[in-house]
Amino acid sequence: MMIKALKRVGIFMDHSTANIMEYALEPKQAISIDSKFTYEEKINSIARSEHLMHNKEQHDQAEYYKKLGEIILHYDEVILFGPTKAKLELFNVLTADHRFAEIRVLAKQTDKLTEREQQSFVKEYFSKQLS
Repeated sequence: MMIKALKRVGIFMDHSTANIMEYALEPKQAISIDSKFTYEEKINSIARSEHLMHNKEQHDQAEYYKKLGEIILHYDEVILFGPTKAKLELFNVLTADHRFAEIRVLAKQTDKLTEREQQSFVKEYFSKQLS
């Protein structure tokens, strides 16, 4: 009987950007996904209306989490980490969706990290899971 290798990914994120790092024996390049709700858009929206800005921000955030969710569906284990509450918001979106029931997702608070520190975090986190 062959044991299926688990696909693991770490996602360092805040409300505007997510760096996605697949855990593998050979280091891979991280990919980034950005939220459409930029600082400039926030300024323009505030000028028009606070209510409009809030709706736009919620819509863009939902799209951002949806994009990340589509990527997460391809993995067995996921660690969401970063300095803001964005990882918890995404975690709540995922746990409310039955499509993610078989995927082990954890969220962990970290400081702001450089890309190298993010990659080290993912490697260290999943290495501990294996031992």
